[in-house]
Amino acid sequence: MTLADLDAVVAIEEATFPTPWSEGSFRQELERNVAARYLVAEKDGSVIGYAGAWVILDESHITNIAIAEEYRGNGYGRVLTEALMQYLANLGAEYATLEVRRSNIRAQNLYKSVGFIQLGVRKRYYEDNQEDAFIMVCDHMPQIDPDFEEPETIHE
Repeated sequence: MTLADLDAVVAIEEATFPTPWSEGSFRQELERNVAARYLVAEKDGSVIGYAGAWVILDESHITNIAIAEEYRGNGYGRVLTEALMQYLANLGAEYATLEVRRSNIRAQNLYKSVGFIQLGVRKRYYEDNQEDAFIMVCDHMPQIDPDFEEPETIHE
């Protein structure tokens, strides 16, 4: 992800989440957070999704994954999540964590399909409606790819 992607990323974020990150939050992640790593997925030259995580030593924490509504259900979320997991593994992450809304069954199923398991619950985690978050973890990271190059974009 680059600063040039922010308008498209923020539009997807706002259409996806009840309490979206602002353009300023994403800008800060890209410009100031040395632990942050973000990817965008593109189709025909347009951003259709994004994913981000923080990597600190051997730990990674997935902050956001979203696909534009018109592209959901076509495997793009899985491809993007797998690419992010490979990216994190190549940066030295031995496991990944995330929080997901209790009601977001589609996302939970995606995460389970790439090796995440539910570890616990954060009660009333989400400020907008006090919904619980499931804490999920994956300690079966992909093998390190010796030909790894740090990506910014996943092309369809």
